[in-house]
Amino acid sequence: MNVRNRKRTLLRSLSLLALIVVLVVAAVLTGGWLALRGSLPQLDGTIRSTALSAAVSVKRDARGTVTLSGMNRDDVTWALGFVHAQERFFEMDLMRRSAAGELAELFGKAALPIDRRARAHRMRARAGASLALASAAERHAVERYRDGVNAGLAALGVRPFPYLLTRTTPRPWSSEDTVLVVDAMYFALNDAGNQRELAFSLMKSALPDSAWRFLSATGGSWDAPLSGPPMRWPDPPPAGDLDLRAIDASLLRGTDASIDNVPGSNSFAVGGGLTGGAGMIANDMHLELRVPDIWFRARLIFPSPRRTGETIDVSGASLPGTPAIIAGSNRAIAWGFTNSYADLTDWVRVIVDPADPGRYRTVDGSEPLSTYAETIQAKGEAAETLEIRETRWGPILAEDADGTPLALAWTAHREGAVNLELMRLESAETADEGVAIVQEAGMPAQNFMVADRFGNIAWTIAGRVPKRSGGFDPRLPSDWSIAGTGWQGWLAPAEMPLISNPPEKRLWTANARVVDEGPFLDMLGDGGYDLGARQAQIRDDLRARDHFTSADMLAIQLDDRALFLERWHQRLVNLLEHSASTPLRSDVREALDDWDGRASTASVAYRIVRAWRNEVKDTVLDGFAAAVRVHYPAFELPKLGQAEHAVWMLLERRPANLLPAGYASWEALQEACLDRVAQRLQSQPGGIAKRSWGERNTARIAHPLSRALPGFLATYLDMPADPLPGDSNMPRVQGPRFGASERFAVAPGDEAHGYFELPGGQSGHPLSPFYGAGHEDWVQGKPTPFLPGPAIHELRFEPGPG
Repeated sequence: MNVRNRKRTLLRSLSLLALIVVLVVAAVLTGGWLALRGSLPQLDGTIRSTALSAAVSVKRDARGTVTLSGMNRDDVTWALGFVHAQERFFEMDLMRRSAAGELAELFGKAALPIDRRARAHRMRARAGASLALASAAERHAVERYRDGVNAGLAALGVRPFPYLLTRTTPRPWSSEDTVLVVDAMYFALNDAGNQRELAFSLMKSALPDSAWRFLSATGGSWDAPLSGPPMRWPDPPPAGDLDLRAIDASLLRGTDASIDNVPGSNSFAVGGGLTGGAGMIANDMHLELRVPDIWFRARLIFPSPRRTGETIDVSGASLPGTPAIIAGSNRAIAWGFTNSYADLTDWVRVIVDPADPGRYRTVDGSEPLSTYAETIQAKGEAAETLEIRETRWGPILAEDADGTPLALAWTAHREGAVNLELMRLESAETADEGVAIVQEAGMPAQNFMVADRFGNIAWTIAGRVPKRSGGFDPRLPSDWSIAGTGWQGWLAPAEMPLISNPPEKRLWTANARVVDEGPFLDMLGDGGYDLGARQAQIRDDLRARDHFTSADMLAIQLDDRALFLERWHQRLVNLLEHSASTPLRSDVREALDDWDGRASTASVAYRIVRAWRNEVKDTVLDGFAAAVRVHYPAFELPKLGQAEHAVWMLLERRPANLLPAGYASWEALQEACLDRVAQRLQSQPGGIAKRSWGERNTARIAHPLSRALPGFLATYLDMPADPLPGDSNMPRVQGPRFGASERFAVAPGDEAHGYFELPGGQSGHPLSPFYGAGHEDWVQGKPTPFLPGPAIHELRFEPGPG
């Protein structure tokens, strides 16, 4: 064969090989595409099931909001489970697994540390025990929902796409799994490791009492409770008690600009006297943001079980994994929640029997420790066994400052921690009835805000609060083997705080202290209240108006004025005026000219002032942490939500004994903090002038699997990287991964004029037309209608053999 023929043959072979590669790649892509499409939810048509007693209609509007209409709640519950499974089964699975400590079965050994922490609480076993004690009606509702979920999962042509990526098979839903989803909310809303109180124990042990009280106080001048005045912050410790200048400077850790949590949830209400009719609720529950959102918008319509000829019509946020509407309106009442930060965990000192380390002291004498073996299975790995030791108060999870074992008492562990009482809100007719229902609800203790069509408004605590006795300080470990010390069941509804129809016709909560000092605060405790600045801004916004529409409520939710940082801005300007000039400080002074008093995306000044305030705060507090490290070298300060009061007092009074080591004066400390912040910002491309707040506060709202995928696929799954206005300590709380998981306002009976914004969209399927639907409205603060729009899809369920 000559050279020309050999080349021609080689080219033909290469072309054939290329064609084969193209066909194989096309076949793989086509197969992947078809598999992906095969897991899309069914939106239209008719499905028959012997599980139903009557027909149920499922309509979807342009944003994917579902309206389920049936002849009874049983069938609607089944259909809701079906829809949740088809749209959100993977997300439901993550919630049950995160609470039970079973994530490693999906994700392998990387998830083992998370599972070990969760498994120590034995939530799956507790869920089973909770169901065994539930009423027949509650178990029936859970079972109807469970059966709908499993029917929806089975009806998919292909298992949900995340299981294709993880090469796993979804496990059917069980009744216990619905309890576990509520348990997952306990983990999200409470500190299951009670780290704050562990740190408090070390602080109490290492610091003089004056310093302990100075750092651990519950409130100060920023407070905006519903009743009572602001608290007075304690005086700083005198030089005779503590001199931080004498602490070894090597014990200072510096600051970490990457650690910057943005907590917050808001709920507020106005009475009918300020609306001209019904009361009105605004609610934005803040959680970690994800794709899809934690909530699923739903409207449920069915005949009233209480009044013949009348209809229940409830709309709002459902929680996939449960059959309830968590927050929303039923045309008679509207309601919402914020995290109460009541103290729901306590450390109990376990006094081991010196004659037998397997026993411990109780008020009833020596008692054996209970031991449980929990098996954790990671995908592709050998199973491991975790031994858990438990007391009558809870599992042993830590040690006190002196090495004594500590058992965790947590409301989530107790009988009655989870029930379905919240479902009764859908048929409640008055604010008073709503209050009575939630005070019996098994859920993490929350601020509950309710308004009714008659113009009434009320606030109370929803969920379970422990009834403490014995006079111990619940912020510190205590010995419950002493008679009369510990938890004596739950607070009864009559013991719960309640504010109904206050004279000024306004109510507000924002994770800060709500009740006055005294019996109610003693009962609720301090679980880490947020600073009151955000709550105060909402209160003052409410007081600035005498009439309210839903647009007025949205304006308050979107209020991004930096009132809290205004005094820090002025302090920084004064500091620069009296400090030696340097090129960096000159650049900062020039950048401060764009201060507009808002957390606006274009503002460089806001970013600088905020960063400097955090640097000063953390530097000042690190001096106290160093004093604790003298005794406990690994100590880290816990989150101190009220630390602003302490730091500002020190800057104003300038006590020399409380300067951290290495600083000649309080002015020198503030200048050093400024120089560190300026250097960090200047070292980035474009220097200080390019460091806008929007660059720092850019949305990173991701799908749970996107981090494991190539960048181009992750971009397709995640929401856009939008610069976000707003920040902590103002109503419009927004961070890159944290913010309003829903934002709504509604007056019961006037839902047509309400709004409901949802980040991350309705559907969990990237090929769904509802993936990310409505997210842009949330980013822009544009009011999406509260009620679903015209139906563009309808799926019907009919009774009978499938």
